[in-house]
Amino acid sequence: MVTDAVDQLHLRAWQAAARVPDPEVPCVTVEDLGILRWVRMEGGVAVAGVTPTYSGCPAVLAIELAIEAALREAGFEARIERVLSPPWTTDWISAEGREKLRAYGIAPPEGPAGKAALFDVPQVTCPRCGSKNTTRISEFGSTACKAQYQCRDCAEPFDYFKCI
Repeated sequence: MVTDAVDQLHLRAWQAAARVPDPEVPCVTVEDLGILRWVRMEGGVAVAGVTPTYSGCPAVLAIELAIEAALREAGFEARIERVLSPPWTTDWISAEGREKLRAYGIAPPEGPAGKAALFDVPQVTCPRCGSKNTTRISEFGSTACKAQYQCRDCAEPFDYFKCI
């Protein structure tokens, strides 16, 4: 009986933290991106582990504060722990998160992270029309973790979430 209550409390804390949207890409949550690593209860405090997408991510503090606020709004005392090891990888983006990115107009990462050679230009699928006839316009898109591409078939520009 006590275990069920503890499990329910933990689940409620996880759900509160997990639904926080990414401030730079609001179509996906911190759970979808895989940056919410864990939530555990420590003496009545909900502690959430968060791994930034990269160490210089300008949104990391905003994300941590949003998760803390969500936990507090759910009735928990809250603390955030930044988890730097292992480093985040695009492999942690869920299948649902990848589909949300595509529907939002951002091409999700293609292939396993860490497999591209330096200066490699990946073949990227257009999130709007599905064509692979695309070209990179710029190594950096709206954020440093995305590159700017354009589809040669539908002519639409789009961001590509780089494999990290």
